[in-house]
Amino acid sequence: MLVAGFPAGAWGTNCYLVAPAAGEECVIIDPGHQAAEGVAEAVAKHRLKPVAVILTHGHIDHVASVVPVCGAHGVPAWIHPADRYMMSDPEKALGRSIGQPLMGELTVGEPDDVVELTDGRRLELAGLELTVAHAPGHTKGSVTFGMPEREDVPPVLFSGDLLFAGSIGRTDLPGGDHAEILDSLARVCLPLEDSTVVLSGHGPQTTIGRERAANPFLREAAAGGIGDGTRAAPRRGM
Repeated sequence: MLVAGFPAGAWGTNCYLVAPAAGEECVIIDPGHQAAEGVAEAVAKHRLKPVAVILTHGHIDHVASVVPVCGAHGVPAWIHPADRYMMSDPEKALGRSIGQPLMGELTVGEPDDVVELTDGRRLELAGLELTVAHAPGHTKGSVTFGMPEREDVPPVLFSGDLLFAGSIGRTDLPGGDHAEILDSLARVCLPLEDSTVVLSGHGPQTTIGRERAANPFLREAAAGGIGDGTRAAPRRGM
């Protein structure tokens, strides 16, 4: 399996291109701020053919390049319906204006083709199988994409801003809820095998086993929300 990832734009949001191998079809996960050039470079370098853009949630740092990327390749964007409005109204999602200079760089709106994600749906795209898990808490429409173990490749979780190495996504913006994100961590992450590789929306990759042992928020979720994880580590993401 090929996973080509790079941090994009002002927020360093991880964008991933995932394919069975070089020279084949791929999906693009979270093309955020200023990601279009990096996507084009990865497509050319690995001779990929994008078939879809799939989004872990609707914050502008994850969707800012959706319109140009979908337009360049003629592909749909998949997003949970609770976050769909953010593509056209990113300032509402932040609870404030983010300023004209930044907005002047962005193409705000929906691509021509939008498909809504549902919890538990299995996406068969580009020769890959990805399972959608609704994981609210960072936003109401946050999702993760899980891939089963295949050949010598361990299972993979594209966690968006649900789970990071040592931390979790912030919950202080509209649609965020700390108790809800703890429930999502318990329901989505804790049942996974320790070998599961976590590719998150920000920062380095990790594993479920590593986070189970050291992440204070995952420990708080395992304890049923009892603990002081909210002050134990900084939270990331927009």
